[in-house]
Amino acid sequence: MKHTALPMSRRSVNIALSILLGAASSVSPVVAATPKDTLVLAFAFDDIITMDPAEAFEISAGEVMGNAYDRLIRFDVKDPSKLYGDVAKSWTVSADGRTFTFELKPGLKFASGNPLTAEDVAFSLQRAVLLDKTPAFILTQFGLNKANVRDGVKATGPLTVTLETDKAYATTFVLNCLTANVASVVDKKLLLSKEQGGDMGYAWLKTNYAGSGPLKIREWRANEILTLERNDQYHGDKSKLTRVIYRHIKEAATQRLLLEKGDIDIARNLSPQDLTALANNADIKTTSAPKGTLFYFSMNMKNANLAKPEVREAFKYLVDYAAIGDTLMKNIGVVHQNFLPMGLLGASTVNPYKLDVDKAKSLLAKAGLPNGFKITMDVRTVQPVQGIAEAVQQTAKRAGIEIEILPGDGKQTLTKYRARTHDMYIGQWGADYWDPHTNADTFVRNPDNADDAKSKPLTWRNAWAIPELTKKADAAVLERDPAKRRALYDTMQAEFRKTSPFVMLFQQTEVAAYRSHVDGLKLGPTADSTYLFGVSKR
Repeated sequence: MKHTALPMSRRSVNIALSILLGAASSVSPVVAATPKDTLVLAFAFDDIITMDPAEAFEISAGEVMGNAYDRLIRFDVKDPSKLYGDVAKSWTVSADGRTFTFELKPGLKFASGNPLTAEDVAFSLQRAVLLDKTPAFILTQFGLNKANVRDGVKATGPLTVTLETDKAYATTFVLNCLTANVASVVDKKLLLSKEQGGDMGYAWLKTNYAGSGPLKIREWRANEILTLERNDQYHGDKSKLTRVIYRHIKEAATQRLLLEKGDIDIARNLSPQDLTALANNADIKTTSAPKGTLFYFSMNMKNANLAKPEVREAFKYLVDYAAIGDTLMKNIGVVHQNFLPMGLLGASTVNPYKLDVDKAKSLLAKAGLPNGFKITMDVRTVQPVQGIAEAVQQTAKRAGIEIEILPGDGKQTLTKYRARTHDMYIGQWGADYWDPHTNADTFVRNPDNADDAKSKPLTWRNAWAIPELTKKADAAVLERDPAKRRALYDTMQAEFRKTSPFVMLFQQTEVAAYRSHVDGLKLGPTADSTYLFGVSKR
């Protein structure tokens, strides 16, 4: 990957990287020390495919976007139901609920030094719709499309932007969508100077940076290292540290060793066993937070056996939720069998399934498969996902189902999943914005099940055609009465639990372990709300 062309001292970065990359090979028992102005994290980020917020839609990339790019508004990580202005100073909604007007803060600048104006905000939202990459649906669900987006989103003054929706949606739904990474503000002047064949800077931005956030992207080397640096042009409180370096370390045991040695400041993917082992280390602390991220596995209904409703239900009785929860997910997740994570409006806490092999066998017999069948599961080779897959493989075998695990990295498994060429897939799904429609839109909506469909939610990936549930989800996002809206989601979750090709497993409790000299680390409820610019070191 090429480096970003930013006016920073490359020599200082190279020295820091040499120290960090060389430290892991040291056999000295003396605790190492990371540079005092640099925060170093071990993090499995093999799912990242781009640095462009109009395309980035992976959990690891979300965190980078949240630190590097501003958007009109953000939610309060302490209370996600509260919104505040980021580059927006204020906003109003028309009486008919369809026109949103934003006034921007004056005097803002991008990291490049270019002024940040209403033209940049309008261009950013238009660009995301026009590029039409995976996360564009977050904006196109307002009725925006390539033909109308330049009229639907426009600068009506140097610091004034308007957005018009096709219907009067729940106001909080629209505003929460604008906190998502796809609504990040990009530097129009810079991107158009890098344009190739009318691509609005798309090719260049895959590995570069055009934002105004508190940290700027310095360098990304896939499956190796990602470096962020303080943006001195940032309008708010400046990052307390000069740089943040993510090291791609997939193995939890290696992360723990590096943390104990002091080669890293923070470990992000530790197993329950590693966390237990660190509990008595006075130099290491932990922090945790409920995450709007769900672990699940799904079944592609293009497979004739998986298309049978009894088979789908049988799989829900072939998971030892309690045993996995007490081991692989101990302290890092709780059993949750619904598509809305706890904390979102309308989230159900009903968990009706438990391991029951006899019940599963009777369902398989009813489906005409009394002896089971063979199937494959695509599995990203990181924990706890791999361990959960292996546990399900063992319990499914007790009912005669032989699961062949197909291992791969995040990019490989996601690419196959998005092409819906899998049998079964196990992974995570994180909320894109803090509104129940974020998950309803992908778990209970499938407006077009055709192979060439424009919209490709998780329901589509698993070929689950659900016109009636889709109508219910569409009604819920228009409901402005919170109590009525909550009741609609409760009904949908009950039907989903019974009939869907998704086996919902756990809601993540994210845990990070860190050296005691680190201050201010707070994990956010979504992938893009763990803010590292507020972290400091003593």
